[in-house]
Amino acid sequence: MRDFQTPGRSAVFSTEGMCATSHPLAALTAVDILRQGGTAADAAVAGAVMLGLCEPQMTGIGGDCFALLSDPSTGEVTALNGSGRAPAAADPEALRAEGLTTIPPYGAQAVTVPGAIDAFCTLAERHGRLGIDALLAPAIAAAENGVPVAPRVAFDWAGDAAVLQGAARDIYAVNGTAPAPGAIFRAPGQAEVLRRIARDGRDAFYTGEVAEDMLAVLNAHGGVHTAEDFAATASMTAAPVSGRYKDVELVEHPPNGQGATAILMAHMLAEFDLASLDPLGPERTHLETEAAKLAHQERDRLIADPDHAAAAEAMLAPETARRLAARIRADAVLPPPPAPAWAEHKETVYITVVDRDRRAVSLIYSIFHGFGSGLASERFGILLQNRGAAFTLEAGHPNELGPRKRPLHSIIPAMLRENGRVTMPFGVMGGGYQPTGHARVMTNLVDFGMDPQAALDAPRAFSEAGDLRLERGYPDATRAALAELGHKVVTPARPLGGAQAIRIHEDGVLEGASDPRKDGCALGY
Repeated sequence: MRDFQTPGRSAVFSTEGMCATSHPLAALTAVDILRQGGTAADAAVAGAVMLGLCEPQMTGIGGDCFALLSDPSTGEVTALNGSGRAPAAADPEALRAEGLTTIPPYGAQAVTVPGAIDAFCTLAERHGRLGIDALLAPAIAAAENGVPVAPRVAFDWAGDAAVLQGAARDIYAVNGTAPAPGAIFRAPGQAEVLRRIARDGRDAFYTGEVAEDMLAVLNAHGGVHTAEDFAATASMTAAPVSGRYKDVELVEHPPNGQGATAILMAHMLAEFDLASLDPLGPERTHLETEAAKLAHQERDRLIADPDHAAAAEAMLAPETARRLAARIRADAVLPPPPAPAWAEHKETVYITVVDRDRRAVSLIYSIFHGFGSGLASERFGILLQNRGAAFTLEAGHPNELGPRKRPLHSIIPAMLRENGRVTMPFGVMGGGYQPTGHARVMTNLVDFGMDPQAALDAPRAFSEAGDLRLERGYPDATRAALAELGHKVVTPARPLGGAQAIRIHEDGVLEGASDPRKDGCALGY
């Protein structure tokens, strides 16, 4: 139990249904849908679309999503891949001929066709009860009437607004500047798009005037996208990947997401006795940091569109984890992994929902960088993701840019499963930190006996670009010991990601946790 005399956040308990996400209005929207008789999928879609208005710098209908869905009758988990593809005319050789070694992150060359709307419509049709029109109604009203900007959103908005161009700057730089907390943000153009989707389904987004509006800005900036690229967009179902850590199974989305990276980290950490260590001590932090470096090198080498590579098998093999774990030394620091030849992901939102039947959804939704490509369509104001910047231009690499290909994705929803039963859908935001975040939350629970809220609250560490970034909650002694070992210890300007989780207790009680690094909350009824 937490110390009620110090700042903190209590867990949220309920019996019927629950949502945990990074903005209160989205959590309330999801719970309202549950109370109307909607399923977890219904509520997750409604809440996710609302997040695109509450946190437009992080996500929106011009982006991608991934989801995991559990069936409580069987314990089975299904993955839905809502990531979009490069245009059919994408030509890495042409970009290399221009002298490029990476894809410019801000502009049409980085834009892949948005996949989220097709995925949301698929979820509503296959796993919902209320219909896409009912699920979009709250977001339509919010887009018309406006949403007050939350404090963390305002902080991120100010840091990311410089990339906005043209219509995007007109829409998202409110009165020419980033909005202050409490300012009202409206998106009437998006309200019209959502009304059309509510009436006519996914075709209202991928064909006709809305698609033409997106194509116009892309083609004006040199994009090779066509109407056929948009019309062909389709989400896909797949089997998840999973791996064990002691008595817990970590279930992740398969490639082209990086979920296998988190499982590889978990398998490596299982080679050590983490439970005997101080959770905020230098030894645990060092082991986690070194495992992350090695896992990221495997990710950068292997993960790509599953139609073009079979990465998960090699990364999930037990011998891979044992071989890599043997390289970790208690008295030495591994060099940082080579910088990947593509842009690292920075921004996303996450939502998890459990309904009264104990179906669970773990869903993550992103436009890649803050404000994505910086481009928005003129008429409807759809901000377009720059997920294509996660392709590489290295010839022959599995993740090389190619026609109708999906890039490596860093966004990964997760679930924990115990004795065949899903016990906790969860997710950790924060770009490249996400696999480390999944491993840390899981080991906080399993090895250190933390409850979900404490597991999310606990300080985080992540090695990036040669720096070991330790949040301010670490003891000075830990910082000093890590520096003496050879780590370059710094305090990050921004907190490391955010996280949400819902534990499903054996008696059916739901326990929600929401990261204080974000503006959100867990709500139940």
